[in-house]
Amino acid sequence: MLAGALIKKEVIASRSAVALIGVTCFVLCTALGAYVYIPLGFTPVPLTLQTFFVLLSGAILGRRLGSLSQGAYLILGAAGIPLLSAGSFGLARIAGPTGGYLIGFVLAAYIVGKIVSGKGSLLSIITALICGELIILLSGAGWLYAGFHFSLRQALYMGILPFIPGDIIKIVVATLIIRKYLARSKELFS
Repeated sequence: MLAGALIKKEVIASRSAVALIGVTCFVLCTALGAYVYIPLGFTPVPLTLQTFFVLLSGAILGRRLGSLSQGAYLILGAAGIPLLSAGSFGLARIAGPTGGYLIGFVLAAYIVGKIVSGKGSLLSIITALICGELIILLSGAGWLYAGFHFSLRQALYMGILPFIPGDIIKIVVATLIIRKYLARSKELFS
């Protein structure tokens, strides 16, 4: 019992170790979320759980570590580790139709962490999560529009609208998790 308490205290006292564990966990969670992959026949962008973990990374780890976890996820995926949707990898995948969403992950985690870092009220959490989802969706739709010559209407219908119902569910579930663990996460990662 005493040894367990000492180990816990030492690990928590090591801010670098805690940060590394937190970042690694969210890299892995985002990768696992990419394996929940539902292709839609009318759009090149699949439904995944990645954005759920992007939002949580910013809120739980804070803006700096949350965005670091998402940047590390992208770098590892670009380097050839099969972490991206459906086990894909490489720069070509990041430059593909889903690239805008993937790049939006880093900014979304940062903004969510920045907004939640204040009081952590229910309103600030919901606002942060909505902003994070909007950043991801707009980055993705903008990428489809600019890089793949989709019309604005196509980018809206294929890059944003199909994902709103799932994103609402992700925001609700993420809010519940964040409300429960925010105080402890601030203690660990701030």
